[in-house]
Amino acid sequence: MSPRPGHATPTTTPIPYAGERHNRQRCDRRRRKRQRRNWQTPSKNVSGKFKTDADGVPSVDVMNEIHAHLTSSAAEAARVTRGVTPEQLADPSGCTDWTVRELANHLVLYTAHGLEHRALRTQLPDDLVARDFTADADWPEQYAAQLDRALAAWAKPEAWDGDIDLGGGNTVPAGEIAAMLLAELALHGWDLARATGQDFSLPDDTGTYLLDVVERYAEMYREYEGFASPTPVDPTAPAFTRAVATSGRTI
Repeated sequence: MSPRPGHATPTTTPIPYAGERHNRQRCDRRRRKRQRRNWQTPSKNVSGKFKTDADGVPSVDVMNEIHAHLTSSAAEAARVTRGVTPEQLADPSGCTDWTVRELANHLVLYTAHGLEHRALRTQLPDDLVARDFTADADWPEQYAAQLDRALAAWAKPEAWDGDIDLGGGNTVPAGEIAAMLLAELALHGWDLARATGQDFSLPDDTGTYLLDVVERYAEMYREYEGFASPTPVDPTAPAFTRAVATSGRTI
């Protein structure tokens, strides 16, 4: 599939401005093409941390905790998109070869539509993957509405039941997928905020949970070149700040 207008092929972690190592972030195009074709989340070395019942369903407390963190992260990401001006869409995003438009399109596709499709166990349709969401003047409101639909899908107990098939024979427990999508939402929300001169803030408990998720999966994502090496950060910094640095972004 050829690249779509306004998009770069997707990745998990943005990278530097063209020709630079700014922020030590990396966009791995081979991995992005693999995601575009199969929409797979790396499953190697995924360890089931969640308390589950005999059917592999996380406990109600775990489901409620992750859903609450998804909700707060979604609200902040939606707020940030409303602060993006049309003039900023053509600006570099801090990711090599990615403009703010491309980063925004990735955010909308994978953290809103993708979040819902994972809960429903359905694939992203090609026409959605090919869409330039930012071509619509009200794209931030459309993003917010789609986030609400995605959160509603994850509010249903059956969304957490068993594993999610990623294709190619790879399956991952639904709770683990939800945790990884939380990281995608928060980290790319931070990327967009940084690229457009905004702040990205999360409640302390969400930041603490996110740090645990990022630390748990960091080596796996580095193996797939989704994270860069961790960057220096004050060990007493807030948990979310440390999560951002652990993912390879410079604060």
